[in-house]
This record gives sequence, structure tokens and C-alpha cells, in this order.
Amino acid sequence: MKKNKILMFAAATLLLASCGGGGGRPTFGDNEYPVLTVGTSSTQMQTTYPAIIKGVQDVQICPKVQGFITQINVKEGQTVSAGQVLFVLDNVTYQSQVRQAQASVNTSEASCNTAKLNFENSQKLFENGVIGDFELKSATNSYEQAKASLSAAQASLASAKEMLSFCYVKSPAAGVVGTLPYKIGTLVNTSTVMTTVSNNSSMEVYFSLTEKDAMNMTQASLGEMPSVQLRLADGTIYNHEGKVTKMSGVIDAATGSVQIIALFPNPEKLLKSGGSGAIVIPRSNSNAIVIPQGCVSEVQDKKFIYLLGEGNKVKYSEIKVDPQNDGKNYIVTEGLKVGDKFVTNGITKLSDGMEIVPITPEKYEQKIKDQAKEMTAGDIVGAMKK
Repeated sequence: MKKNKILMFAAATLLLASCGGGGGRPTFGDNEYPVLTVGTSSTQMQTTYPAIIKGVQDVQICPKVQGFITQINVKEGQTVSAGQVLFVLDNVTYQSQVRQAQASVNTSEASCNTAKLNFENSQKLFENGVIGDFELKSATNSYEQAKASLSAAQASLASAKEMLSFCYVKSPAAGVVGTLPYKIGTLVNTSTVMTTVSNNSSMEVYFSLTEKDAMNMTQASLGEMPSVQLRLADGTIYNHEGKVTKMSGVIDAATGSVQIIALFPNPEKLLKSGGSGAIVIPRSNSNAIVIPQGCVSEVQDKKFIYLLGEGNKVKYSEIKVDPQNDGKNYIVTEGLKVGDKFVTNGITKLSDGMEIVPITPEKYEQKIKDQAKEMTAGDIVGAMKK
């Protein structure tokens, strides 16, 4: 019996408490409503913005020459170093060009050496008076021409070697290999993106702020801004905080937003380039007006509360709140000031201009408990059926 009474009391208390929220109030047999006086308090809120994750350096790998892929030396997700060969293209033609250029260099070197000997011999003969000035100048010109031909041949060889080196597609930076959409035997050209190498030791997270929020943010230097958090696609919070490092100097005319970049460390390589998430920016307010959501009614996206006015008459008043909330309370931005009094419970029973008897929330809760003690099982069952 004692256990049943306890259960009945608990059910009655819960029933009356639920009636005492925004949806109604218990029947006290009088016109008493709980009223609070507006004050300020410190609060911590947060604002979230959709974000895109990118590597600090995302490099698209394209070949500098056209050719068929003959080797793929890496796998997707593999970490590579700068200068590492990723792909090899068919290079038989370029090797042939290198050999031809090398042969031209050898021929030019031989001709240059012969011309040098003739020049040196002519100098000695000229000094001994055997030949004249014309013969010396002819030998000099032949030597200079041979040296020029050798330089041209060497330049052709360097160009041929460079073209051959283009067949070995290397990574220009250290990072992680992305997808490999092309297989051995595929013909690629200079516009083909063979893969992407991302430096993911740290990740840049791109998000956008409205023009108003961006103006508020620029009032302090980027170095003084608080750390931000990253909410991942699965809803969890990334276990490293980030820092805002860059802000675009241009406002997007189409969206009215400013692009921001936050830098996050990525030691576990959990973040992947191209991923998505949400940036979470904490905001603190030491003079916030915070009210329970249960005392607010919403009509056509507008929010209203009942203020207590002269003669204890309530006034149906519109307020504006911060769009970010914790699901339990609102931070009021307009419509309330310190010292105002508002009804916290039973607002669905009120009407504009109605006279009430204001009581404290503590007294209101006590009346709920007192009435719960007086309710019978039949009262509870009847109330639940309503």
C-alpha cells in the first residue's frame, strides 16, 4: 500500500509539473501565476557554421607531356615525399631523342677540339711570321663557330633530357596521395589530373560568416580570437582545437558572406581533404538576459511572453532572441530589460490584459506539490484521460 501511494504521488507530481509548463497550469482555485524579475547572468553560447576541410597544400598532379601510363608507383592514401616518382609514362621516343642529342654533342665536341688545335697552331705560326693576319682570324672564327655549335648541341641535349624527365611524374610536395582514377595503359595529357597530393599534417577548414559577424570579428586581431572547435560529419567534436588564421578581404556579393580559414593540427590523420563538418565558435556574454523557453510562445516565427504591468495585468509582448540556444533557454536580444517581470508558467491560460495574482516560482512549485498530495487515484486517471 505504501509503495502504491508513493507511485501515485510521483505520478501526480509529474502530471501537475507538466501542466505547469508552457502548455498549462494546475488548478489552484485562484488566479495565481509564477512571476520572475528580469536580471542578467553570464552565459556561454556557441555558433556553428558549415565547413569544408582541405589540406594545407592540395596539389593536383598533371603530366607535362602526353603519353601512356606504364607504371603506377603509389597507392591511394600512401604518404609520399617531395620529388618521389608517382607515375612513369611511355618514354621510348624521348630516350631516342636523348641519344640523338648526345650524339650531336659528341660530334660537336670533336669538331670543337679540332678547331681549337688549328687555332692554337695558327697563333704560333702567326707569332713566328709564317702566316698573316687573315689566316689567324679565319682559324679564330672557325674555333668560335665550333664552340657555338657545341653549346647548341648541349642545349638540345639538356632539353631532350628534360622532356625525358617529364615522363617520370613526381610529387612536388610531401603529402598523402588521393584517388587514382587512371590505370596502366591509359593515355594522359597535360590537362589530365592523375591524382592529388595533400599535405595533411595540418588541415585548413573553410567556412563563411555573415558580413555583420565578420565585422564583429575584425574588431579584434586574428591572434586574439578564441580557439574554435570542429564538429565532424558524424556529430562528434574533433579532439584538437583550431585557430582562425585567415580572413578574406572581399565580401561575396552573391551571398553577403566572408570566407574564413581555421587551421587544425592533424597528427592522427583523422581529417581528410575534401571532408565536411561544422565550425563551432564559442561566445560568452556577462550581461545576458536568459529566460526559460517554456515561458515563450511562438506565433508565425515570432516569439512572445507575458509581461506583468500595472495593476498586475499581463501584456502580451514580442521579444527577439539569439538564434543559437541550448534547447532549454533563450538569450533575449530585444523586448526585455532588467527589472521587467514576466510570467514563467501557465501562459496558455493567459490573455492580453488579464489580471493575475503574482507569486514566486518557489511558491508555485510548493502549491503543485501540495495539490499532488490531495489528488486521488481517480483524479490522476481522469486528468490523464483529458
